[in-house]
Amino acid sequence: MEFNSSSPRAIRVVSTFANPFDDDDNNSNSLTGVDGQARKPIALWPGMYHSPVTNALWETRSKTFERLLDPPKDAPPQSELLTKTPKQSRTSILYSFSSDYILREQYRDPWNEVRVGKLLEDLDALAGTISVKHCSDDDNTTRPLLLVTAAVDKIVLKKPISVDIDLKIVGSVIWVGRSSIDILLEVLQSTKETSDTSDSVALTANFIFVARDSQTGKAASVNRLSPETEQENLLFEEAEASSKLRKKKKVEEKKEFENGEVNRLEALLAEGRIFCDMPALADRDSILLRDTRLENSLICQPQQRNIHGRIFGGFLMHRAFELAFSTAYAFAGMVPYFLEVDHVDFLRPVDVGDFLRIKSCVLYTEHENSDKPLINIEVVAHVTRPELRSSEVSNTFYFTFTVPREAKAMNNGFRIRKVVPATEEEARCVLKRMDAESLQYNKGKSK
Repeated sequence: MEFNSSSPRAIRVVSTFANPFDDDDNNSNSLTGVDGQARKPIALWPGMYHSPVTNALWETRSKTFERLLDPPKDAPPQSELLTKTPKQSRTSILYSFSSDYILREQYRDPWNEVRVGKLLEDLDALAGTISVKHCSDDDNTTRPLLLVTAAVDKIVLKKPISVDIDLKIVGSVIWVGRSSIDILLEVLQSTKETSDTSDSVALTANFIFVARDSQTGKAASVNRLSPETEQENLLFEEAEASSKLRKKKKVEEKKEFENGEVNRLEALLAEGRIFCDMPALADRDSILLRDTRLENSLICQPQQRNIHGRIFGGFLMHRAFELAFSTAYAFAGMVPYFLEVDHVDFLRPVDVGDFLRIKSCVLYTEHENSDKPLINIEVVAHVTRPELRSSEVSNTFYFTFTVPREAKAMNNGFRIRKVVPATEEEARCVLKRMDAESLQYNKGKSK
């Protein structure tokens, strides 16, 4: 993705403990909304309690978001789709870590790097803003679309992100379907040693949003996209190919399990049966999948809602990452190093007041590269309703961690254990994830 001098000025992110607009010449109008009407202060809008980035983004796009919060009554849908370019949705945000001590402390983890869970929250907020920009028709008489995160295709950490150096996130729409929107985000952090733009990319993320009619809830068409540069055309073609691959995969998944998966299941379950039936003879370098589980429970609060009144997807990713990190930490016996978010599915919305149970486990490990063993974590969020005796899966998350080589060197004889499923359901989950990873790997090799 090209992010050059033609990119819009970066939105300034500041600590939420201070008012970023105290020195704004227009501060006297900060409580004036569309058409000069008084509006609620930004700090009291939904979703404003958890992220400095969300605060900055919403303030910058306040007129657009006011329409989403208070849409015109009986407004008609957008009558004619527009054609927009990636440049029109391109948005960047700047974290001034080097000069803003309070902001730095809000994002610092115990190892003096940026808290990845908090960054995931910000990425979702930025992707949401970009989708709103693309779908906006700048007509105050039409009703805005309801835009929701459908999935996170991939998030890859390319290098550690320091909390002492300024950070920039840049993103834009790279492809659209009839009602879906693909957004690419890049986290940039340059060091004093290099000024090469490609070397400054610390993380890449692909978000998929879908549009719904805000009154009927049905799928709604989105504005078309017209790439302009060679790079934009390349990204468009790659995203289109990925979309077709996802659809094909859904059709083939069931067939694969019906044709020849029995032998693979049996092979996975063989060692698990030894653990269950003859534990004294089980391999000491292996562990049952169920023995790696951790769980969190919470009641979803109003402070965690988005502009549509439902729980903010970035908050869910944040909580899932923290649990996945803890699971990898307890499993490995040393601080793990995050590599990537393999995939996230948003299967159903989570509402304020929902009882959310978030469960994690080590799904499987990989030892092909002894210097970089991989720990694959699955996190599943369940919306539980005790009064109805029901529990539904709302989200699934897949994370990959490793153990730093330096930490391994300090612990002679260290070895990542093999994880063994004990039930057919567990084995199917493992195979499904392995196949998805293999598909991603082959897709990456073909580029």
